[in-house]
Amino acid sequence: MNPDHTSETRDAGGTAEHQSVTRWGVLLAIGAGTFMSALDGSVVNTILPVVARDFGAGVASVQWVVTVYLLVVSGSLLGFGRLGDILGHGRVYLSGMGLFVAASVMCGAASSLPLLVAGRALQGVGAAMLFANGPAILTRAFPATRRGQVLGLQATMTYLGLTAGPSVGGALAQAFSWRAVYFVNVPVGLAALALGMRRVPREDGGAAGESFDLPGAAAFTCSLVVLLLALNRGHDWGWASPELLVLMVASAAGFGLFLRIERASRHPMLDLSLFSERLFSASAASALMNYMSISSMTFVLPFLLIEGRGLSVGHAGLLMTAQPLVMAFTAPLSGTLSDRIGSRIPATAGMILVSLGLALLAWAGAGQGLAVVAASLMLVGLGAGLFTSPNNSALMGSAPRNRQGIASGVLAVARNLGFALGVGVSGAVFTTVLDRGAHSAGALVAGARASCAVAAVIAAAGAFTSGTRDGGKQASGKGTSAA
Repeated sequence: MNPDHTSETRDAGGTAEHQSVTRWGVLLAIGAGTFMSALDGSVVNTILPVVARDFGAGVASVQWVVTVYLLVVSGSLLGFGRLGDILGHGRVYLSGMGLFVAASVMCGAASSLPLLVAGRALQGVGAAMLFANGPAILTRAFPATRRGQVLGLQATMTYLGLTAGPSVGGALAQAFSWRAVYFVNVPVGLAALALGMRRVPREDGGAAGESFDLPGAAAFTCSLVVLLLALNRGHDWGWASPELLVLMVASAAGFGLFLRIERASRHPMLDLSLFSERLFSASAASALMNYMSISSMTFVLPFLLIEGRGLSVGHAGLLMTAQPLVMAFTAPLSGTLSDRIGSRIPATAGMILVSLGLALLAWAGAGQGLAVVAASLMLVGLGAGLFTSPNNSALMGSAPRNRQGIASGVLAVARNLGFALGVGVSGAVFTTVLDRGAHSAGALVAGARASCAVAAVIAAAGAFTSGTRDGGKQASGKGTSAA
């Protein structure tokens, strides 16, 4: 045997093994950041009454602890995705991790409600840097044949964080203080940051040398923040109130200005030509409708279970975990499946299952057994898990390598905007039916069922857009079909 050949073979094997270890180290670092930021997005609602009592604040004031995080995260996602394309996704991601940890310390040590809200705003900036660059880092670190599986595992961390948030928040607040909810991020974040410094690549972005479109970023951020604020306050103000209408008109005008800026910019923040790629635009639209339908259900489900069925808060919460837990289990499996057969079939089948599950839930609300309710929630979770990973993989794979950050940002905006629109649509339907029924118990159940039925229609529309996506090769330069 040729010793030189043996040495070369050993070196090649060692290099491949090192690349594999490095890739999974990247996934672990990104997964830890994803779990932490998702957990922090859902953990706060549980501790709001305690925070309000501690600071002597009213409900309207303490709600800003939640609202400011949503507004800042959503408004800055595209901007940080674009910065990742220019400066490097790893650099922006790790900076966001450091900022998130520092902001968590600020929140935990806050001596007043305004300081807590300011800390939450900084947390939102850090979380946006994580959300907008995590999928881009994973897409570039792993081969296209593993992309669905890897993005599925990341989605699992998101679902686990969102699911664990309320119970973790309640346990920490009860055992220690509401401040522990924020301080617990510090050791987790520092461990993830240390791992990321070793494993996450910090190469230049694919769009290095291009300028950052500050006017476009400002116009988009302001427009989206105004829209989300309107949707967030619509239930309190009334969906036909003058205040809400003014905000909606202002948001529409702002988005019009944003599109005009982007078309005239040499280096736009959002490359509008991405949406001419049918796979990209269909995946983005399907993601929006997926999150809309699920958040519509999540908004009215507690009313249906607690007020309509008479369940305790604990029992209702336990039943509601069926959906995200099934999603968390299914997401990596569907990602692996899409790596083998493409994204169109599993993603479309997933949206069909979501629609059927929501329709079943609307029917079960009429008085069917809790087993039927549980089955409908599991069906929604199965469909959502089957849809998410293939769809995310298709969207990320259809974007060029120098636009991976902005693709991640679009995906995250679709998620956050879908959640907000879903609550807005569900809230409008729910309150309309409730008002017509003089706020009776029967009207409450009818409103929740109507909201679930509308959500089923939205999911069916998402199945249509997913099923009609382009079947061509991705524009990622990897030469792998995603459809």
